Amino acid sequence: MERGFAYVIVGGGVAAGYAALEFTKRGVSHAQLCIISEEPVAPYERPTLSKKVLHPESPARLPSFHTCVGANEELLTSTWYEEHGIELVLGTRVESVDVGQKTLLTASGETIRYETLIIATGAKALKLEEFGVKGSEAENVCYLRDLADADRLVNVMQSCTGGNAVVIGGGYIAMECAASLVTNKINVTMVFPEAHCMPRLFTPKIARYYEDYYQSKGVKFIRGTILSSFEFDSNGKVTAVNLRDGSQIPVDMVVVGIGIRPNTSLFEGQLTMEKGGIKVNGKLQTSNDSVYAVGDVAVFPVDLCGRIRRLEHVDSARKTAKHVAAVIMEPDKTGKFEYLPLFYSKAFSFSWRFYGDNAGEVVHFGDYLGTKFGAYWINNGHLVGSFLEGGTEDEFEAIANAAQLKPAVDDLAEVERQGLNFAMTGNKKIKPQTPLIEAGTSSLVVETLIYPWHATAGVVVAASVAAFAYWYGKRRRRW
Repeated sequence: MERGFAYVIVGGGVAAGYAALEFTKRGVSHAQLCIISEEPVAPYERPTLSKKVLHPESPARLPSFHTCVGANEELLTSTWYEEHGIELVLGTRVESVDVGQKTLLTASGETIRYETLIIATGAKALKLEEFGVKGSEAENVCYLRDLADADRLVNVMQSCTGGNAVVIGGGYIAMECAASLVTNKINVTMVFPEAHCMPRLFTPKIARYYEDYYQSKGVKFIRGTILSSFEFDSNGKVTAVNLRDGSQIPVDMVVVGIGIRPNTSLFEGQLTMEKGGIKVNGKLQTSNDSVYAVGDVAVFPVDLCGRIRRLEHVDSARKTAKHVAAVIMEPDKTGKFEYLPLFYSKAFSFSWRFYGDNAGEVVHFGDYLGTKFGAYWINNGHLVGSFLEGGTEDEFEAIANAAQLKPAVDDLAEVERQGLNFAMTGNKKIKPQTPLIEAGTSSLVVETLIYPWHATAGVVVAASVAAFAYWYGKRRRRW
């Protein structure tokens, strides 16, 4: 069996949903777009898995968190795709792709031809076996990457109320899962090899704040060591965790959050790879001009940071997906992808956001004993990154604009003294933005900035041209 489409999206995660919505906004015709997904349900908001699906009170369930409700847009159920003439092929694995022939082969034996391909294959959770530890298949060892993982984790949690859980890892998923486990009245111990949690972003001071709060909720931290093996009962259930430092922790369940790896295997040897992902240009186009990549798999130029990056965050997935649909549908009207990196998380009563690049020296500010604090990253004499916990929408917008503007910083002590006011004062020179709030996660999506001095500069240039024309005309008459 063989079918053909003008546009095919491989992967059915967040990016696929946002790309589909953008395609329809830009007039894609019925039967032109096909989405192929291994998951059995239409694309959904993946962050909801750790933030709301695991919550014991009024937990989120589909269809309430299909894309694109995370950005306050339409809820794209399976019916929506059908009504808009988009072929949604669910529960189907793509076995191979031939970018030269513009074909893909599914596990069911179907060949699908395309004119333009969008790679939105996302990433998979790293398994313990990749680090020499066996036990991932045990009934009480859980990961969290997709809806099936979340459903399984909920069932295991419900059977372990009052019991002990070990969370392996100290990053995003580990921190959010630990908060959910505690909320579900489970005793939690977090184990990770680094000196503090969220080491890729948090400074020691920022990490200490969150770790102190987690500890006040009963979470224990074991830093600087890793899992070496499990102990099992006669049914193959994990009963204890053995650590490399020689300690042993009895457990009722284990949650593993040790990172992800981009799903690029279908395209290795066919497309240019870099930094663990698929390299694309400013229009998100791969080394094959009929193939684009978005989301976790895309390595794209971030001008603000001065280098190419692969960003593992839902904000990047949404925005790259929307941009690539615009590039494909209206290439003459769409420029390169301009992006202000945004990371955010929400756990317990906390809500933080980070914008820009965490390079250079760090200046902390605010009340690290209270509920509002932050940090700036200063690199080569310019502010390049901003972090804020507990801000208002105006304050989050201000730190976003500061990271976008990259103002010069001559005196770190003065920036520390001004703290949040440094960003707020600078924000007065910028046209106020209308923030787009993500439902339920307090995220801010920053659109392209427009500065008043752009308009001022235009007026000055126009006046200068007019004056020159008047002078030149009089001079020609004298000649």
